[in-house]
Formats: sequence, C-alpha cells, structure tokens
Amino acid sequence: MVVGVGARSGAPADEVLGLVRAVLAEAGATDVLALATVDAKGREPGIVAAAEALGVPLETYDAERLAAVPVPHPSERARDAVGTPSVAEAAALVRGGELLVPKRTSAGAGGGPGRVTCAVARPG
Repeated sequence: MVVGVGARSGAPADEVLGLVRAVLAEAGATDVLALATVDAKGREPGIVAAAEALGVPLETYDAERLAAVPVPHPSERARDAVGTPSVAEAAALVRGGELLVPKRTSAGAGGGPGRVTCAVARPG
C-alpha cells in the first residue's frame, strides 16, 4: 500500500504516525510500500519521522504532478497552501491503483480537526 500524507507545518511525528496507523488499520493493510507527499512537505520532521518509524521510503512529488491526479475530495485549502487541490489522496494515487481509504484527518486538541491528513491506496 501507498500512504499519502499531508500535514501542516510543525505537525508532530506522533500525530502523523498515529493517523497513518489508523488508516492502515482501516484498510486492513500491513504491507506499506511508501509514504508519499508533496515536495513542499518532504522535509517536515513529523512526516520524515513517520516514514522512518515504519521503515519505508518517503516519496515526494511536485504539486503539478499531484494536481493532475483525479481525487474524490479536493481542497481549496491545500491548493492555496501547496499548489495542488490534494496531497494525501493524490500522493496515495499517483502510481495509479485503487483508493482504499479516502482522506482522513487527525483529531486535534479539543476534538477539532488536527494537522495531518492521510489516505491509502493499492498501487496499480
């Protein structure tokens, strides 16, 4: 599986890894090939640490390439922030394949939305 990950700047590793593990459990998946994200987030410490903790490579893609991937849940917030309407779903689907878990958002403090999004795809 490929796990697409988006995160706001400074999202902590435990929030990233917690959501990644939750979406993998939802997909019933254990065989992770890679975490994938947009180039602009490829050095985010929380995302890098999550890939290291899972023992998988972190793949990054430019915003233009991710913007060309059709996704079910585009976001103007993502487009404004990094230049593509999807990070998590598009990064998961960039190799083609089937989206198993659409974009999920981590829980934030006080029960509001968190700083991390993830999606899982079976590559084609």
